[in-house]
Amino acid sequence: MKLKKRKKASRMHGKGMGTHGTGSRKNKRKSGHKGGCGLAGTGKRADHKKTLMTKLYGNNYFGKQGITSRKTKRDTRKRINIGEIQKNPEKYEKKEGNKIIVNLPQYKILGDGEVTGKLIIRCLEASQSVIEKVKKAGGEIIIKEKKKIETPFVTNPKHELRKKK
Repeated sequence: MKLKKRKKASRMHGKGMGTHGTGSRKNKRKSGHKGGCGLAGTGKRADHKKTLMTKLYGNNYFGKQGITSRKTKRDTRKRINIGEIQKNPEKYEKKEGNKIIVNLPQYKILGDGEVTGKLIIRCLEASQSVIEKVKKAGGEIIIKEKKKIETPFVTNPKHELRKKK
């Protein structure tokens, strides 16, 4: 006759029973003693999982990649070359009369490529070489002005009193 046995977790409630009779906490985990479930613990000493990781994620899975410093912020400004605008006129250019207008308010325009035709470009920023190329072709670049927020310099009033004495 088979008895119905309660699970060990429901029976083990005493002092020091955080492991429920499995010894060390690492013994309770799946995948042996490597910690966690699944692909956890695929670091320094889990060499048998390295082949799996390189097949799934490529060779860049292990080690450090890229900028790790908190202080260095990545430049996320959008950039486009003038040659790219000239290659895809239907995507970027709009004709108004005899003028060709390019409206890219969030982009910095860079100078790689040739300028053909009179372009009027509205952009966030532009390199010096692009400005020269567009003006030489008879067009113009309108750069959006950035608003600077000026904060008044506030000194400590106690410090002012000390100076006067």
